Amino acid sequence: MKIIIAITSTLITVGLMVLTFSQGGAFQGGQQAKGIGSFADANTTPSSPVAQIENNNKQKDELQALKDKAGNAGAFEVSQNYKSKCASCHGVNGSGFQNGKQMMGPKLIGQTEDILYKDLLDFKAGRKENVVMKGLLLNIEKPELKEFAKEIAQFQDRLDKLNNK
Repeated sequence: MKIIIAITSTLITVGLMVLTFSQGGAFQGGQQAKGIGSFADANTTPSSPVAQIENNNKQKDELQALKDKAGNAGAFEVSQNYKSKCASCHGVNGSGFQNGKQMMGPKLIGQTEDILYKDLLDFKAGRKENVVMKGLLLNIEKPELKEFAKEIAQFQDRLDKLNNK
């Protein structure tokens, strides 16, 4: 009985394979491959120097539009200290976003130096509860915290200068 079941299953499997192959194959493109066409047949190069210049200008305009759309929020310089300790959670510019995605840390940009410094001290002392912040600030002294607060407080001015250029 087991042999009959095995032979029947094998025949059904082979029959389905033959049917699939005769229909054009499962992974040979079928109808979908006919709609794509050949990249080699496409003529994408401009025919004259004027057309090439126009094409280059169009590409430059498209690139500039993409740059404008993405913004230049990350274009200003930040210290290596900020990059290594803060940027992974708050973004390279303190916006709380990077590459269009919200990061783990909140937005810092636009806050005053005093508020930032007080928050850093509160995290370090444990008055504000955040294990990551407390761990990062554990071995950092008050003068360095003051420098962080001063630098981050300048981010909004730096961004405004970039956007007004």
